[in-house]
Amino acid sequence: MPRCWSWASACGCAPPLSASSDSRPTTTTTAAAEQTEAVGAALAARLSPGDVVLLAGEMGSGKTTFVRGAARALGYDGPVTSPTFTIGRRYDGRVPIAHLDLHRLASLDDEDPALLDDYLTPDAVAFVEWPEVAEPGLEHVRARVTLAHAGGDRRTITVEPAGGSS
Repeated sequence: MPRCWSWASACGCAPPLSASSDSRPTTTTTAAAEQTEAVGAALAARLSPGDVVLLAGEMGSGKTTFVRGAARALGYDGPVTSPTFTIGRRYDGRVPIAHLDLHRLASLDDEDPALLDDYLTPDAVAFVEWPEVAEPGLEHVRARVTLAHAGGDRRTITVEPAGGSS
């Protein structure tokens, strides 16, 4: 049965996401962008500064939509768009929010070693789309989120708690 998160400014409804601290993955299917945003908001409510969330899924699967919902729950009400060509964006919410998209990078080997330093800071909650090239070196990973097309506007979202370390 759908559940509304009144604190999510998108006020979308989505199937409940467990608020427990257990380490089992939670999978839910959403029927609209607003519901995907609500699942992002539900996860954001459990994040703290320094936490990193990894987002996987093919193009158009809803990764940025998920981040938009999380950003709303963290107090940011401006536009949230994919930072594919800029690598990252920072948003000012109740805590700083970093949104990275590493899709265009084949590896970090030829990049400036400090490329991600402005985003992965202890004061910010960070969301990393296409994290594969950076994942071995990422610390404080709190969750891995996988989004998949499920037909039409439907998305299947799996949130796997990661325990907070690399």
